[in-house]
Amino acid sequence: MQDIPPLSSPTAASTARPLPKVDPKNAETAQSFEAVFLGQLTQMMMSTVEQDGDFHGGAGEEMFRGILSEKLGTEMAKRGGIGLAPAVLDQIIKLQQGQQ
Repeated sequence: MQDIPPLSSPTAASTARPLPKVDPKNAETAQSFEAVFLGQLTQMMMSTVEQDGDFHGGAGEEMFRGILSEKLGTEMAKRGGIGLAPAVLDQIIKLQQGQQ
């Protein structure tokens, strides 16, 4: 599956304010936070699916369901997530600057 670059327009780039320098470790922390959140969200969603019938994976499925949720959350966050990481990153930067 190919990654599709985000759409950008010349007017949006010219009107956007310059981004402050961001420590890559802070950006990684924000993305990791979003990945954990999305992993928990997918785990809750997967727990609501009925597991009876022909497509039940048995004990193996039950054992690895948590790992699958975690990996799904990580992949969703890597591909842009739901917009939680930028908000978390803004809060990290504000805390580091002493703002609240």
